[in-house]
Amino acid sequence: MQEPPRHGGRPRHTWQVSTSKAVTYDVVLSPGLLDPSNPALATAGVPEEARPGRRLVVVDATVHALYGARIGAYFTQQDVEHELCVVDAHESVKSMETVFEIVASMDAFGISRRREPVIAVGGGVLTDLVGLAASLYRRSTPYLRVPTTLIGMVDAGIGAKTGVNFRQHKNRLGTYHPSAVTLVDREFLTTLSPRHLRNGLAEILKMAMVKDAVLFELLEAHGPRLVDELMQSAGSADGGQVAEEVVARAIQSMLEELEPNLWEHQLQRLVDFGHSFSPAMEMAALPELLHGEAVSIDMAFSSVLAHRRGLLDRDDLTRILRVMDRLGLPVRHPVCAPELLARGLADTVRHRDGEQLLPLPDGIGRACFVNDVSRGELDGALAMLLDLGGDADALAAASGKRGA
Repeated sequence: MQEPPRHGGRPRHTWQVSTSKAVTYDVVLSPGLLDPSNPALATAGVPEEARPGRRLVVVDATVHALYGARIGAYFTQQDVEHELCVVDAHESVKSMETVFEIVASMDAFGISRRREPVIAVGGGVLTDLVGLAASLYRRSTPYLRVPTTLIGMVDAGIGAKTGVNFRQHKNRLGTYHPSAVTLVDREFLTTLSPRHLRNGLAEILKMAMVKDAVLFELLEAHGPRLVDELMQSAGSADGGQVAEEVVARAIQSMLEELEPNLWEHQLQRLVDFGHSFSPAMEMAALPELLHGEAVSIDMAFSSVLAHRRGLLDRDDLTRILRVMDRLGLPVRHPVCAPELLARGLADTVRHRDGEQLLPLPDGIGRACFVNDVSRGELDGALAMLLDLGGDADALAAASGKRGA
């Protein structure tokens, strides 16, 4: 703290406080989490002197139906006193009311302030809800994330943000409160539907398109097999495990972008690719579009926009759309009207402090930021995408020159 400056021999009543808080958290690929002999989940984020201790485990209702008995048996075997709080967690109830339900369970359980981290087991909606509840309870309570969806493993469950929707705006209320540890076990994906696997692959494709050309090539070569094999193997000819490499590269790419800008002091962010127009689409189409599906449409639209600007050549645009098609990801939806996109961009500009800061692909695995996209460009890119239906070959044939 600086001493009050003097003015005319008298101290002014002004103080300036300067402090910092180091933040460290772990993301761990941790197979066999529910194996009763594996202590990883029971001990994560807990000081050795506080073990075995007590845990409140907040579980998504669908996950509870599939794994509730195993979760209970696991903590019993580990001699951990526990209670399961089951939450129906989906986008339509991603609200403060659900957060308050979780807070009420935390309060009833009697969570200690630092030594009993809440455990969140579920998809991105569930981990966002628990994270916000933990950030509010006693102003900061530690928690752990066990994402059970692919989108949670590579995106929602590994950053610092929490959030809920408010008045038709996605994640309008939230905090920065990373979990102490995120434990990623791909075994949970064996009970995930193909649609939700594709939902997560959209976020992986996002990082591939703007940052990691090798990851893009893996999706290009193995995408359908990754879905068919539920992200468990997809073994390559050289004996490597493609699914593990895809997940690991996606997490690595995301964390490389998040770590130096965890609190978003800089609003020019590669990880915002696919998230400039998709929030408006997703909320307008709710509950028809999953988050990753809306992101996929945004990425397809942004890719056409980049192509019309001369940033993305025909071959790369065709490759992108073909990968989306092979992954079973959408490139359009009836809500994608010019007015919606214009409103979505206007809201994005407010979110990015008065600038567009639109990430657009500049080749495969690279991106640049633009600030001058006009309404006419939006309308033209949308018309091109909708008229061609997202068909890669038709688009390539019709776009022989810049601005086609």
